[in-house]
Amino acid sequence: MPKVSKLSATKVQEFGPVTDRREEMDGYTVEFVSFAADADLDGPLQALPGGACQCPHWGYVIAGRVRFTSGDQDEVYEAGDAFYQPPGHRPYVDAGTELLQFSPTEELARTERAIEEWMSRQQGGTP
Repeated sequence: MPKVSKLSATKVQEFGPVTDRREEMDGYTVEFVSFAADADLDGPLQALPGGACQCPHWGYVIAGRVRFTSGDQDEVYEAGDAFYQPPGHRPYVDAGTELLQFSPTEELARTERAIEEWMSRQQGGTP
């Protein structure tokens, strides 16, 4: 059976204060994400329908705190909490937070492409 840990994940990406260690497993992406600063994706998520993430996520808060907004509802998860977020959410993450997250790889890739294209346009590049 496949397995992955934060240390064995082969794909490591740095996005400013965010470190994402990930591995794909049978159609899902397993991510260990660490936030050295507060983070939100309100700007980049404008590239997606409804200005919200369209990928479902299952996860566990290892340390810190994350808040998800869906429509007019907020849900806060803290260290020790497991969560599920359906499509249509916006995340807000406190500095010092560490998450373990599982997402369908194809949906996650579509979301990330839209965000990357939005960021490239903001920096004057072409997607």
